[in-house]
Amino acid sequence: MLGFPIAFTLPGTALIFALIGWAFGAFDLSYFNALPLRYWGVNTNEVLIAIPLFVFMGVMLERSRLAELLLTTMGELFGSLRGGLGISAVVVATLLAASTGIVGATVVTMGLISLPAMVKAGYDKRLASGLLCASGTLCQIVPPSTILVFLAVILQSANSQAQMAKGIYTPATLSVGDLFAGAFLPGLLLPVLYIVWVSLNAVFRPHSAPALVIKPEQKKNLGSRVVIALMPPFMLIAAVLGSIIAGVATPTESAAVGAIGAVILTLVKLLSEYFARHLPQQAVQRGLFYFWLAFFAVTMLLAWLYGGLGVLTLATVALVGGVTMATLIPELRRKFYGIVDEVSRSSLVITTMVFVMFMGASVFSVAFTRLGGELLVHQFLSTMPGGANGALFVVMAVMFVLGFFLDPFEIIFVVVPIVGPVLFMMDVDPIWFAVLIGVNLQTSYLTPPFGFSLFFLKGVAPPSVTTADIYRGVVPYVGIQLVCLMIVWAYPPLATWLPKVIYG
Repeated sequence: MLGFPIAFTLPGTALIFALIGWAFGAFDLSYFNALPLRYWGVNTNEVLIAIPLFVFMGVMLERSRLAELLLTTMGELFGSLRGGLGISAVVVATLLAASTGIVGATVVTMGLISLPAMVKAGYDKRLASGLLCASGTLCQIVPPSTILVFLAVILQSANSQAQMAKGIYTPATLSVGDLFAGAFLPGLLLPVLYIVWVSLNAVFRPHSAPALVIKPEQKKNLGSRVVIALMPPFMLIAAVLGSIIAGVATPTESAAVGAIGAVILTLVKLLSEYFARHLPQQAVQRGLFYFWLAFFAVTMLLAWLYGGLGVLTLATVALVGGVTMATLIPELRRKFYGIVDEVSRSSLVITTMVFVMFMGASVFSVAFTRLGGELLVHQFLSTMPGGANGALFVVMAVMFVLGFFLDPFEIIFVVVPIVGPVLFMMDVDPIWFAVLIGVNLQTSYLTPPFGFSLFFLKGVAPPSVTTADIYRGVVPYVGIQLVCLMIVWAYPPLATWLPKVIYG
């Protein structure tokens, strides 16, 4: 609340209380001797290499302006329906969540393109602004999500600790693939609930979500433009998620494939823009249509004949070919290498911020545990009425309230290592717990006073959309997210069925 960075607040506060404990003989400072090994373990954890790669992939796709083409094309496809613009925004947000995974970039892009169009079409400002804010948070639960990668690492440690305490000395592993598979169906359920809400508004409040008048010239070649807009993110999602779920690649390897794919998509976008300035628009569009169809067909053929090696070889050839073409054209060379430089710097800053926060949370965890906090939490949750369900309700409620003030990463780094072992001792399923966390923490982007999506959208919203419109607009969507949380809670197989089918 004083505005001091959380990455330094966590270890700083922990050190102060550790010194107070040491002064009263309640804490031994030698406990901190384990921190260097813990930091080394974090930085050499192969699973966590996926984080900078997924961040790079997301930032690269955001700079390629892939979302703009998706939004305009899907708006033309669904816009003639009542509520169609809202439905197209949810569909695009879901695709972006599965390919970029960056909340701020998604909300800002959709706010710049969709919000003015929705306001101009006569949409209720609260409905439109709330929908865009909520849709932008889908990347917290729709895999591949960086939150889920960190949760897999933290929960694996907590699960092993709990199983060892129960006398199970060969603990079952918990992988990133398990969490991605577990979050898949809930990640689809949430956008479906958003679409249902928009559709209900369109039916019972027609003035709040009117149909868009699509001119005949806008419908011309709409089919080919839909293919051009949808094929790139679809192929990237299939390559990243498909390789993980099918067991062909580890999350780290699939993140590397995703990073390569994002660069290829950016190169294709730059080349198409270059040719559009020197050739007829219709010819460029036709060329892109046939290129993506051919690329998809060749990818499927190589995957069938040679598996992952064939796809990786094609991606490498496409990357080398695209970079060579961009390098030979001076105008493209400056633009492409400028994008690579900007994306690399942004990825470095985001990755460093998250990992420094993770390390600061390790200091907090050591001090909290050794001062007796973990035992206190264990006793508190164990005596809750309702057993495991009562304890889980308290944890979810605490996380929801913390979401009003803290970032999701900060919450999982502080809360999960403390409550995870306790809940797993009470036989709470780790995959189910992780999915509940993912759905719950989406609300942190929408709840004031520090709902980040609210600020992102206000920064790019037209003057006619006030802060009050945005704050009131997100209220129904917070409720929808809580409804989704209750559905997953009431029906755990929604999170646990797919991992069992895939991984046994």
